[in-house]
Formats: sequence, C-alpha cells, structure tokens
Amino acid sequence: MRDLHNNITPRRLISPATATTDNTAWVSQIVDRQGFESLELVLNIGALADADATFTVLVEHGDQSNLSDAAAVADADLLGGEVLAGFVFSDDNAVRKIGYAGSKRYVRVTVTPVNNAAAAYVSGVALLGRPNVAPTSNPPA
Repeated sequence: MRDLHNNITPRRLISPATATTDNTAWVSQIVDRQGFESLELVLNIGALADADATFTVLVEHGDQSNLSDAAAVADADLLGGEVLAGFVFSDDNAVRKIGYAGSKRYVRVTVTPVNNAAAAYVSGVALLGRPNVAPTSNPPA
C-alpha cells in the first residue's frame, strides 16, 4: 500500500533558529522510540556562509530518558552513516538523512561545526516509522 502518512510520526529534532556564527554544536531533542520499530533522522541545511566550515554528525543512543547513559551508535546500527550525513560550507539548502537500526529506546543527534565564523542554519526532524499501532495520530501526539 502507498500509505506513508498513517505509518509515521514526526518529532522535532533541531528547531529552526537564528544562525549559528561560531563552532557551537547543535544538540537535538532526545527521541523516544517507544511504540515504533524504525527511526530516520533528517537534517535540513539552510544557508552556510562560511567558506571553509565543515559539519560532522554524531548519533548517540541509550536506555535512560535523559540519555545519561549515552553512547555513540555503532556503524552497524546506522543506515547511511554519519559521514554521509555530514556536510560542508558548499552544501547550502541541502538535506541529509541517517537511519537508526539499533535497539535502544532513546536517540539523539549532534551536529558539530568546525571553522564556522559566519552564519549557518540547520534544523531537523525525526521520523518514527513502523508503528506498533496504526494509523498514527494527526496532528502527531
């Protein structure tokens, strides 16, 4: 069936905000996977003004709701990988995705800039899929 709508729940990952003009990392909201079997993390890249900035991506997971037990996700538990989710100054207005295939309940992503001395805009959304109960609510609960 072609119904994606009733089988996903979006969650805020990184809120749209004013530009970051230094090397401060964006640390996402913690995503609770309870009730869902799949998770895709989507990064929306806006304007990147610095001419030599790079942005690395780290995905962490754990069993504690505050991620006090956070650990880097093993490459075997990522779809696409952190390297492919990263980006550079010339990737204005692009989108990146990284899938989580691990077994932990809580997940977050951190985007860390290097050499960023000008405006950089990044936001993100988490898409939870394969719900234990469908259809999912709209608007999302």
